[in-house]
Amino acid sequence: MQFVRFIQTLVIAAAFLPSVYSDEASRPNVIVVITDDQGYGDVAFTGNPAIKTPTIDKLCSQGTLLTNFHVDPTCAPTRSALMSGRYSDRVGVWHTVQGRNMLRRRETTMANVFGDNGYATGLFGKWHLGDCYPYRPEDRGFQHCVYHKAGGVGQAPDYWGNDYFDDTYVVNGKHQRFEGFCTDVWFNEGMKFIKANKDKPFFAYISTNAPHSPYYCPEEYTQPYEGNPQVSITEFYGMITNVDDNIAKLIKMLDDEGIADNTILVFMTDNGTAGGLKDGRGFDGGMRGMKNSEYDGGHRVPFIIRWPGGKIEAGKSIDRLTAHIDVLPTFIELCDLEAPAIDFDGRSIASLLHTDGNDWPERTLVVESQRVVDPIKWRKSAVMDDRWRLVNGEELYDLNADPKQATDLAAQHPAELDRLRDEYDKFWNDVSTEHDLTSYMVIGSEHSPIVSLSSHDWLIDKLPPWNQGHIQNGDVAEESFWAIEVERDGDYEISLRRWPVEADKGINDGTYGKAFNYKQARLRIGDVDETQDIPTGAKEVTFKVTLKKGVTKLAPVFIGPDLTATPYYAYVTHQPKADWQTPQGMGIPVYDPSYGRVPPQVNN
Repeated sequence: MQFVRFIQTLVIAAAFLPSVYSDEASRPNVIVVITDDQGYGDVAFTGNPAIKTPTIDKLCSQGTLLTNFHVDPTCAPTRSALMSGRYSDRVGVWHTVQGRNMLRRRETTMANVFGDNGYATGLFGKWHLGDCYPYRPEDRGFQHCVYHKAGGVGQAPDYWGNDYFDDTYVVNGKHQRFEGFCTDVWFNEGMKFIKANKDKPFFAYISTNAPHSPYYCPEEYTQPYEGNPQVSITEFYGMITNVDDNIAKLIKMLDDEGIADNTILVFMTDNGTAGGLKDGRGFDGGMRGMKNSEYDGGHRVPFIIRWPGGKIEAGKSIDRLTAHIDVLPTFIELCDLEAPAIDFDGRSIASLLHTDGNDWPERTLVVESQRVVDPIKWRKSAVMDDRWRLVNGEELYDLNADPKQATDLAAQHPAELDRLRDEYDKFWNDVSTEHDLTSYMVIGSEHSPIVSLSSHDWLIDKLPPWNQGHIQNGDVAEESFWAIEVERDGDYEISLRRWPVEADKGINDGTYGKAFNYKQARLRIGDVDETQDIPTGAKEVTFKVTLKKGVTKLAPVFIGPDLTATPYYAYVTHQPKADWQTPQGMGIPVYDPSYGRVPPQVNN
């Protein structure tokens, strides 16, 4: 068994073979529902005695379940591998922040492939592969997008004050206020998209931020779990049941519209559980580890695929090793899509879905949880085959006999240890050749007249202030920078802020959190190094500069008597107009703390 990269011959051949579908409209629709931080044990059909997921349980009986399906131990890396069919380490996404969550612009995405084959493509919910051009979902093949920014609602790039209820999200590049709980919004918008495109093939990617923290949830979903000693966190369980109810609505809509038979419906999650285990409560799915763990509990997740009209067997389980990198190659084969010759790390599992799998070859796969600026060999890694797990290059577990990975067999099986170490070496020697590449956020493009930057994407050698709570508290008030590519020579304006533009507060204002005492603003980018005084009460400071094309660092600071630190927010334009740096100039509604409902957990 050895690690190899597959150039899928089906992809190359597709350009020369006639389609099995008589016309474009007969190709199957595809829906992927992926939840955030929900583990293998956070559904009833895997044995959880307390959680209520009747729709997902029924979906499992109607489709095929992959019982040995793996993703990365955290969210952005998983999503990059899912979208590309290639290892997250290869496509530049080995973290969730620090500029290492941006899918390299050279990568072909699942949305690109579907869109190029005549599909309508839509994203609803979480993207987490870049918030600036050219990494936004609308830049990566999604024709219709309704999403929150960053890795979760309420993180630093997201609209200020978003809290899961009656939030403001991005709709095709513009901010729009919504009524309702976030998960309900994602499904409702996804179903609108499906109905609007039911007469042509569509690809709908419904990517919920639930049940990711903060644990805010409608009380109608938390009340059934209150007082149950088997429940880890009532809101976590409640959010999952809310997802389940929304999947029921989705399935009913597919039935009502008469498109269920020709729709591939996938349910999966993005990493191991985050809130499913607490103080001895909850269900571990029979595994060791949680989110961010190199043990199976961190990366083995449920994957269900249903296609009534596509001969995918109902009630079937597949226990062969599969992974997120297999999904795009599989869709290409199942939907008979033409695609460029992508050097996939995954392979199509169509033969596993349609046969007994006896001819499925042995394979070795790797998942990691790096979460650093520059990857480190062996860090939080798992090398896997159908039977064995090599953890961190040192621990060896026989999953057939020891699914909870309690007994390290490295000393007893040195040959297996050496074999899997060799496989990791092949993996590392391959993917590490481009670890020094940086994904630069582009300014000066006609595709993004104004670029919004936040501390979430600072290239600092520690966790940056990635959450709005960090911004409120004034955390990590230090010097850092953004990695920038200037697309064209020319004149630019750069606006520096302590609060995001929609908060509409002064640089030294303390209404929403810690007040600073900054006196000056200094801009450093390329050959530019300029300083301005900060007027009393100023909400921002704008610099007018001339920049040359190329990659550079944007490294501004606010300067006070006792502190010099990089602003949490910066805005850049190459098309300045009067008041462009205001909420009105950017077309963003000013944050209103009185707007919408407050999560019931906050009131309590």
